[in-house]
Amino acid sequence: MERICDDCIVKINETGTKVKYKPGIVNGGKRLEHDCGVSRSIGYFLEPLLVLGLFAKNPLSIRLKGITNDSKDPSIDTFMSTTLALLRRFGVPSEGLELKIECRGVPPRGGGAVVLSVPIVRTSLTPVIWTDEGMVKRIRGVTFSTRVSTQFELSMIHSARGVFNRLLPDVHISTDHKVGEQAGNSPGYGISLVAETTSGCFISADTAISYGIREETGEIEDDDRKDLMPAEDVGNQIASILLEEIEQGGVVDSTHHGLLFLLCALCPQDISKVRVGKLSPYGIQSLKLIRDFLGVKFDIKPDPASGTVILKCIGLSFRISSERTTWSNEMQTSKLACWNNLFSDTSLQTSKPITNCWLICRLTMLDGYNGQAILKMCC
Repeated sequence: MERICDDCIVKINETGTKVKYKPGIVNGGKRLEHDCGVSRSIGYFLEPLLVLGLFAKNPLSIRLKGITNDSKDPSIDTFMSTTLALLRRFGVPSEGLELKIECRGVPPRGGGAVVLSVPIVRTSLTPVIWTDEGMVKRIRGVTFSTRVSTQFELSMIHSARGVFNRLLPDVHISTDHKVGEQAGNSPGYGISLVAETTSGCFISADTAISYGIREETGEIEDDDRKDLMPAEDVGNQIASILLEEIEQGGVVDSTHHGLLFLLCALCPQDISKVRVGKLSPYGIQSLKLIRDFLGVKFDIKPDPASGTVILKCIGLSFRISSERTTWSNEMQTSKLACWNNLFSDTSLQTSKPITNCWLICRLTMLDGYNGQAILKMCC
């Protein structure tokens, strides 16, 4: 946050349970660099960066180092194939919107690097009426392997195609084998799949398998060796997960519910209408945060015929502002009380810290507040 914001202050207490955060103006910038560490993957940081970058004063270009693929967060491949396409649906220009993989990195030691470029939205986002899911017309995907044999990738492709080829003929899964410095610091392999529909929807699923090695012998740790899943099972499992996402219906998969709702809320004061499958816990929490911080409420109506859910809202017409907005004393008191009540809610004590990162993103977008916010964190 301090990298891309001006006059932004973030302080974490010694126990890591509280964050003292003072919002600033989102400046963006070029040739920025940030080490994301190895506790969470780069995908954990990408979602708030994408949203904040759209409303920065200048286009954002940042190099992120860390883990590119793991089993916790969406992979870089999913962001490239699915998330960027979602942003374009809301009028984000394709020129300048890019994500490049320089090096792959998997747990526990990471070593990956990506470069994210985000253009600014000079006016506002485009509201959408997006309820047509369409029919799946093709399956695309990519496998990767770092510091292991390419046979792992071939096995995943064979098992995944064995699931899809019984349903449709247009299936293509490419390989991305990395060696040397581009392979990061830990051995591993994984797969990312995306289904494209006739109406332009992208439904994705991904996973990664990795393990630690002993520095003395270079052998796999005994504890990790027991938990390793064969590559054939990985391909079959992720193909089945993608089919489940498709079966649930909706214009996006469950991992993109929060981003979809936020983009709808930031649109101009016009109606946005979207269809999703069964609301995920992450999606429900996102709706609560949007209501409490942005004041946007969604009209939610289940569709029994398809088993999906249709959501409608009127956006708040969020725009780029080069100057900090000032609040009256009464509004400052009211806003701080709202934050304190929200953070005292035990429902925020979730085992998925992605919601906490999402929360900081929302606070930054309310950069007009001149006071300080105390966030109760559980990660």
